[in-house]
Amino acid sequence: MADRNSDVPTEKRIEFRVGINVGDIIIDDDDILGDGVNVAARLEGLADPGGICVSGRVYEDTRGKIDIAFEDTGEQQLKNIVWPVRVFRAQLSGTAGVARPALARSDKPYVAVLPFQNMSGDPEQEYFSDGITEDIITALSKHRSLLVIARNSTFAFKGQGIDIRLVGTKLGADYIIEGGVRKMGERIRITAQLIETEGGRHLWAERYDRNLDDIFEVQDEIVATIAARIEPEVSTAELRRAEKKPPATLRAWDLLQLGKKHLYRSTAEDNLEAQRLFRHAIELDPELAEAHAYLSYALVLGMTYFEADPDDGRLHDVVAIARQAVELDDQDALIRFIYGRALVARGAYAHALSELQTAVELNPNLAVVHCGLADALAYEGRFAEAMPFFHKAIELSPYDPQRWAFYSYRALAHLLAREFDQAVEWANKAVLVPRCHYWPLAHRVSALGYLQTGNELAPALNELLQRSHTSRAVSRGGVCSI
Repeated sequence: MADRNSDVPTEKRIEFRVGINVGDIIIDDDDILGDGVNVAARLEGLADPGGICVSGRVYEDTRGKIDIAFEDTGEQQLKNIVWPVRVFRAQLSGTAGVARPALARSDKPYVAVLPFQNMSGDPEQEYFSDGITEDIITALSKHRSLLVIARNSTFAFKGQGIDIRLVGTKLGADYIIEGGVRKMGERIRITAQLIETEGGRHLWAERYDRNLDDIFEVQDEIVATIAARIEPEVSTAELRRAEKKPPATLRAWDLLQLGKKHLYRSTAEDNLEAQRLFRHAIELDPELAEAHAYLSYALVLGMTYFEADPDDGRLHDVVAIARQAVELDDQDALIRFIYGRALVARGAYAHALSELQTAVELNPNLAVVHCGLADALAYEGRFAEAMPFFHKAIELSPYDPQRWAFYSYRALAHLLAREFDQAVEWANKAVLVPRCHYWPLAHRVSALGYLQTGNELAPALNELLQRSHTSRAVSRGGVCSI
């Protein structure tokens, strides 16, 4: 077909994708069924137009027997196929049967931002939709847990109504972000949606309506909001993928996702299981910086919320583990945040503030880093400086599953500032969030005690005693010392 197409205009060429597998099949009248066929069909979807993909079994059977080289693309998790399949891409020239080294594809999810559509009907507004797209790419690139495909690759699809799954295959993207921009006088509407390319499932969608008082300010606000919402949605989707994999196939990245799931369940048992999973991830991939960071974070939370005592040995360990994560990747805002939290636990507030400020600079669209900086400022008694960062954390991620912690830390800051009414207000907000820990209840009890509101204090204290995993919080006055 390649030879036949060589003298044919592009628009008139016929190009096939081919997937080849060896396996058992079931013949049902005129139909052929079974995993052997299913794997071949998935391989066909991975092939480039005019290209051939084969399974590892086909490669082994043909190695050294045919004059075709193969490019080893590593193990791929194919849709509706339980076990990962090693995929080889045929090269139609080269040394017979030689497999090139596997492509260095990261386990981190690949995200592509397609050019947002200009829906205004005015070609002169094209610059604005392109600008929104480029800014989202830039903002998402600050999330080190994501690999964002470059602008030049995604803008090649501008104006093309191509199936999302095909775009995902062509770009090698696990997730696609697309949207549109409509300008109506002094009003603008921007829509955005996140799609999982495998199966084309919509994970998230939102619409933003704004007045164009300051077009650049509006653009910055919406880009920051979209970037802040996308990362946790992708993280949740990656967890679902990891949960579906057989235990024997779990890699370090999968173990990291499962560990985060247990970590955020906020129980003593889940915290210990998270620590185990993070340690296992490090064993499989000692260079996975996030696994080191989250192990440190789990240890900090174990001392903050659960049974582990904050002794010198544990405090030394959490700082050392977090420091190692920073040494592996000093450009990850989340890792710098966790290092800052470890330093706060150690009482090294000046150093912690420096790390947390760096985290905000590295990724101003990551809600948790704003909360971490605000909390550290509150411990230093800089309450007025802390409040805008609490506000920004909540603004960036208003539906964050962990937003109870944002509210709780803000309640603690008001408590330390002796602003007891505000402490009660924010503690009450935290209590309403599902999976809320008992610490906000302790902050509320402390604030009500200072306010001497006996009619509210007794039921609040009873609720705290019922919800707490241990009476240690009450005996220490309900204020977290870490």
